[in-house]
Amino acid sequence: MQQLNDLTRLYADYLAQELVGPALNGPADGLYAPQRYLLNLGGKRLRPVLVLLGTQACGGDPRAALPAAHAIELFHNFSLLHDDIMDAAPLRRGQPTVHTKWDTNTAILSGDAMLVLAYQALAKLPASALPQALQIFNRTALEVCEGQQWDMEFETQSGISEADYLRMIQYKTSVLLGCALQLGALVAGASAERSEALYRFGLSLGTSFQIHDDLLDAFGEPGAVGKQVGGDLLAHKKTMLFLRLLAAAPEAAQPWLQPDVDSDAKVQALCALLEQTGVRASVEAERAKHFADALLALDDAGLEDSALRAFAQALWDRKF
Repeated sequence: MQQLNDLTRLYADYLAQELVGPALNGPADGLYAPQRYLLNLGGKRLRPVLVLLGTQACGGDPRAALPAAHAIELFHNFSLLHDDIMDAAPLRRGQPTVHTKWDTNTAILSGDAMLVLAYQALAKLPASALPQALQIFNRTALEVCEGQQWDMEFETQSGISEADYLRMIQYKTSVLLGCALQLGALVAGASAERSEALYRFGLSLGTSFQIHDDLLDAFGEPGAVGKQVGGDLLAHKKTMLFLRLLAAAPEAAQPWLQPDVDSDAKVQALCALLEQTGVRASVEAERAKHFADALLALDDAGLEDSALRAFAQALWDRKF
């Protein structure tokens, strides 16, 4: 755990320098102020720390991976900024979202610029690593966009299966964790086999993480989660909770899925049904399955005793 804390501080120090540096400042400050605001809100910094952990676990110097770590964090926040617009989300990390604090046009443009800054950060990697890093990063960036597109489409589509849901969350969430680890392994010069095992670790851990996020959306404490609780239920998002509830109790759920139902009553009623039908427990078990798969992949990488295991356990135990 000490290694994890040290790497978190290492990235925090690097980020603090970037926040006051030329990359996030310019004559058109209305473009950069929302970026600084969003990055200053904190967050778990999971993805950049995973880059550093991947480098360290493979025998490299994590300081050499800081540009890749920052690129991942900038890309992640770019995606959050735009996702919040699409979801009409009022809160992010317990504070007003960028499009709420400023306006939608500013949020769109600021997010676009943040994506450019992510590529500028990645370009600071050694020239020998950059072509493969760009290949990994570009593939992942497109997959994240595809996942977000599916997420939006699923809200109005019927006949969505659990396989569809799992593919969507893996693209929207998990692939970026796998990408972070692969970039870290690349900086350290790891073998293709170890890099692939770390990617699978990230993919399974990210899947478990997103299922947990869906559970927290319905059952988390508002003060801890930092965003609107029950938002996915109100939007009829095709999470595993929602899909299994419709399969287990379609008649009981249907009256609460009408557009004129009070939102607080709706969330309370659907959460009660999730408990009564055993759906919540079954989704918790699904989360555990993907977490176990992640640990097996870590064993395959030959890193079963690394700080990555402590990182995974911290994600399992989180309350927000």
